[in-house]
Amino acid sequence: MELLVFGHAGAKVLVFPTREGRFYDYENFGLVDALREPLDGGYIRLFCVDGVDSESLYCKSAPPWARVERHRQYERYILDEVIPFMRAENGVPSLVVHGCSIGAYHAMSLALRHPSLFCKVVALSGRYDLTRQFGHFEDLFGGHYDREVYFITPNHFLPNLEDPDYLDPIRRMDITLAVGEQDPFHESNRALSEALGEKGVVHRFAIWPGEAHRARYWREMVRHYL
Repeated sequence: MELLVFGHAGAKVLVFPTREGRFYDYENFGLVDALREPLDGGYIRLFCVDGVDSESLYCKSAPPWARVERHRQYERYILDEVIPFMRAENGVPSLVVHGCSIGAYHAMSLALRHPSLFCKVVALSGRYDLTRQFGHFEDLFGGHYDREVYFITPNHFLPNLEDPDYLDPIRRMDITLAVGEQDPFHESNRALSEALGEKGVVHRFAIWPGEAHRARYWREMVRHYL
């Protein structure tokens, strides 16, 4: 799979694309230019990966179990290939994970499922419950629900986490949720924020005016939070 790398030094940032997006969208949306100063200054390095959402979460022609399995294969690609590549490319130990829209879901889900790998999460305009309809955004699995769906849905598995050895790395992460007050996924963000708070996870929950689910808002958000 293809990816793009921007920057020469600094904290390594794993960047997921938006819904059914590509590895070059982050640059095309103007988000790389929005981060030009920290990139040129050697503070961050972006690793923009490709996605398989059209083969997994959004592949309506496949049964839910097959879509979840494809999603899990993608996760293994990130864990087994991309993250080792990132570490080999740059000796700085800190790993950040980031995304916008469904990319924010990927970022948050990965960080909460593998919290020892990351020091920071920046999730913008994300959706953290795949099983509910939000406005015109339908339940991605058409009413199907099983333990595999549960374990890839942050708003479901996070409230039930109790193991301190698992929760402590989450509590050490710098976590930012940012969403528009009129975004259809605002409720999903608030539910995740409340679950984090109940688990003693200090985090930032930033509410932006309007829907704020567009690249022009994300360009401003990344300057604040990344």
